[in-house]
Amino acid sequence: MDTKTTYFPTLQCIKMASSALKNVAIVTPLMKSLSYSKYFSSSILLKREDLQQVRSYKIRGAYNKISSLSPIELKSGVVCASAGNHAQGVAYACAKLEVKGHIYMPLPTPKQKVEQVRMFGGKFVEIVLIGDTYDDAYTEAIQACDNKGANFVHPFDDEKIIEGQATVGLEILEQAEAPIDYVFVPVGGGGLASGVSAVFQILSPETKIIGVEPEGAPAMKNSIERNLNTSLSELDSFVDGAAVKRVGERNFKICKDLLYDVITVPEGLVCQTILDLYNKEAIVVEPAGALTLAALKIYSESIMEKNVVCVVSGSNNDITRTAEIKERALLYANLKHYFIVKFPQRVGALRQFLMEVLGPNDDITHFEYTKKTSRENGAAIVGLELRSPADLHPLIQRMKDQNYFEDYLNDKPELFQFFV
Repeated sequence: MDTKTTYFPTLQCIKMASSALKNVAIVTPLMKSLSYSKYFSSSILLKREDLQQVRSYKIRGAYNKISSLSPIELKSGVVCASAGNHAQGVAYACAKLEVKGHIYMPLPTPKQKVEQVRMFGGKFVEIVLIGDTYDDAYTEAIQACDNKGANFVHPFDDEKIIEGQATVGLEILEQAEAPIDYVFVPVGGGGLASGVSAVFQILSPETKIIGVEPEGAPAMKNSIERNLNTSLSELDSFVDGAAVKRVGERNFKICKDLLYDVITVPEGLVCQTILDLYNKEAIVVEPAGALTLAALKIYSESIMEKNVVCVVSGSNNDITRTAEIKERALLYANLKHYFIVKFPQRVGALRQFLMEVLGPNDDITHFEYTKKTSRENGAAIVGLELRSPADLHPLIQRMKDQNYFEDYLNDKPELFQFFV
């Protein structure tokens, strides 16, 4: 379809998608969070898309798209490019429909994600690892479509993908026991946000739909503010399930008209939310899956005594990222700090630093030091975890008073990147 023509998913098409997904995508629970409801003095409901067979909502759009192809098109096979949840959704759909699929993934994709795609797709899927980034894999995938005459399954900018993702909104309205005031939806390329907002525009137009992006990837927010779909020049890909340089054309047009607001949340707050969900709710989510709950702090006053739904979009989190998630959460909370500390090269200097400079609750988590006997002072890189943010300035003052302070690294990104 020509994207210059305005596209809007109809209720009939969304219900057809829902029928196509019967016995494929589960109707995920809409669960009340007692802890979040109490904290925000409101009713917070979680739409648990992390409980899908492929652990994300992406199965909805992928299956709806592939199942809509004609027998001749299906015989030609499908191609997609993805480093994450979309690839798993496509792989699952290919196996279910017995369609040959080629899935292009960048070479740095974690082995765990590659193995999941292989497991879901089985003999029907061929994985092609190529290029350093998603854009590299995407370019190769498009070229493969041209060469093979196959059908490209876009992760978000496609009518059938949008209609498949829209079934999340349809289920929310069927499950809710009271009118919904707010729905918070994660935004990557915009497939889920455009589908859900379209459903509510038709069936519950008074509900406010809030799109949530990571602070380091505000593609939708920037585009709506400029009234023009605009590519990002820089991208923080930490929240990989919602980090795209450019949103879909169809998605942009729908979201621009239907989203009540688009907000961004810091990656550190996302990390803290991941930890909170695990500790308080026993829910494991990926960074994109925590976006909507992280956004509640920004909207805390508006949602008080309201009925609120947060879409928990996925749980494909790599356990090897746990240390980085904790680190980013501590940094966001202003509890983790890195310094260059100059130590006099004499016996007892380190003991003095420990006894007279560090506070009783300060914990050394990183220490790099090499003694060089030809110098009066030796520099060490020291990472400290504090009990309270209020402990920072007294600590720095003690370092300066006793001539240990050399530099503070947290606000020097060119150096800081080597530690986080």
